[in-house]
Amino acid sequence: MQRDFIWLWVYEIGFAADNSRTLNVDSTAMTLPMSDPTAWATAMNNLGMAPLGIAGQPILPDFDPALGMMTGIPPITPMMPGLGIVPPPIPPDMPVVKEIIHCKSCTLFPPNPNLPPPATRERPPGCKTVFVGGLPENGTEQIIVEMFEQCGEIIAIRKSKKNFCHIRFAEEYMVDKALYLSGYRIRLGSSTDKKDTGRLHVDFAQARDDLYEWECKQRMLAREERHRRRLEEERLRPPSPPPVVHYSDHECSVVAEKLKDDSKFSEAVQTLLTWIERGEVNRRSANNFYSMIQSANSHVRRLVNEKASHEKDMEEAKEKFKQALSGILIQFEQIVAVYHSASKQKAWDHFTKAQRKNISVWCKQAEEIRNIHNDELMGIRREEEMEMSDDEIEETTETKETEESALVSQAEALKEENDSLRWQLDAYRNEVELLKQEQGKAPKEDDPNKEQQLKLLQQALQGMQQHLLKVQEEYKRKEAELEKVKDDKLQMEKMLENLKEKESCASVLCTSSQDSDYPLEKTLNSSPIKSERDILLVGIISTFLHVHPFGASIEYICSYLHRLDNKICTSDVESLMSKLQHTFRQEMTGVGASLEKRWKFCGFEGLKLT
Repeated sequence: MQRDFIWLWVYEIGFAADNSRTLNVDSTAMTLPMSDPTAWATAMNNLGMAPLGIAGQPILPDFDPALGMMTGIPPITPMMPGLGIVPPPIPPDMPVVKEIIHCKSCTLFPPNPNLPPPATRERPPGCKTVFVGGLPENGTEQIIVEMFEQCGEIIAIRKSKKNFCHIRFAEEYMVDKALYLSGYRIRLGSSTDKKDTGRLHVDFAQARDDLYEWECKQRMLAREERHRRRLEEERLRPPSPPPVVHYSDHECSVVAEKLKDDSKFSEAVQTLLTWIERGEVNRRSANNFYSMIQSANSHVRRLVNEKASHEKDMEEAKEKFKQALSGILIQFEQIVAVYHSASKQKAWDHFTKAQRKNISVWCKQAEEIRNIHNDELMGIRREEEMEMSDDEIEETTETKETEESALVSQAEALKEENDSLRWQLDAYRNEVELLKQEQGKAPKEDDPNKEQQLKLLQQALQGMQQHLLKVQEEYKRKEAELEKVKDDKLQMEKMLENLKEKESCASVLCTSSQDSDYPLEKTLNSSPIKSERDILLVGIISTFLHVHPFGASIEYICSYLHRLDNKICTSDVESLMSKLQHTFRQEMTGVGASLEKRWKFCGFEGLKLT
């Protein structure tokens, strides 16, 4: 007997330390009655311990833990030998040790702690009912109440004649407390008869009342959630627009006055539009509506003037931005020039290593920012040039009506017609597919009409396809004629260039015959420009570089020339510019990976030198 109480005391210490493994019975004040509480308390006092219940609370209300129940027994303190201030933690894999439970009519003995926990079924939703099996044959409903009333309020007990019953509790958490008793051996009184003993098996039970209450609760929560969402949607929904008043003579005069006011114009126009869509216009009110429409029309000039003023402001802002960007770019050029001058040998040798490193980093950063601003400014000027060039191209196309432009316009018209026919063909196909779907869903009475419509659409579709093929053939033929005309034009240009070269050679021969100091070969080799085409290229490139004072790369120059003639070669342009050293000058800009070759126009300086 004494050994059992020692084991109970050890269990109580570990049981209170690990709350995750204890049965939470504090809410129901689980102080179980005992068959002989006086003897049990005497035995605990002999060991020098306070008598504890399942939850670790003193069973005797008048017990003072600071005083011994018997003379000569000192009170338990944390500093006593063998006890630490904080109890050692229990390992998580250590099995829970259950204790003996004494009831009024029976005793419950815990199962072997080394055995695995009893198996349970899956918990039904909203479960408040447990199945209790393994009851003694002589067990009564009163004994069942004594065992399970400490777990919570019992609503109903349904006992069977085959040593099992169903217990329904008031709340769901009480079921977990009842499962704690699963595996206990029960003994009625002190009898060891087979009919007075048994092994409890407590498991979840599926009851229709529990499921019904759970479903009702879920439906209530769903209703509350829907109500909350509806309130939230109504709170976030934008307010409805004010209703439009009905038409009357008085309201018509009010709206007519509002139409004349710029601040109330949008509201009045909306009212006027609603009245017209409602069908308020009749013979009697037609004059009033006409006057209101005339008032609305008077605002067109105001809106046009506002748009023009805004465009003017935008142009001024653009010009200011371009000027400011140019000033910033000039300052960046000056800063970069300072860095470059500091990098020269005369000054560079006097700086320390750290100062040189900082200067190099600053120079690189300034050049990168300078290049970004330069590209932005070039982009703005390029857009302006493109707009100007588009205007020039429009003017030239209006003045020149040649055979080539006529063929191009015919080809474009055929292409547009081809596209429109293709779109009509797609529309007919979609309509045929819709009719087929409706034919599959419609009843059989409408089949003749549907078939007739389908045949008509198919015939129209075939006609469109044939017309489309004809247009495509004509388009291809026109393109072939256009290519042929372009080839003839190129041949004529080549012949013209050959004739001009022959004339220039003849003139050179004449001049060389007169000048005996310079032989013929030297005069031919000394002139870098050999044709009128090269002269035109030099003029166009000079004009382009004149509006780019910071220079441009050869790729940028050739991209501009390709808009005029796609057959211009980059290498020919670069060789021509390199021959004219007094007109074009090549410079290297950037450092490291940002190194770039730029061509600049220096004709005004070369004119003085030559």
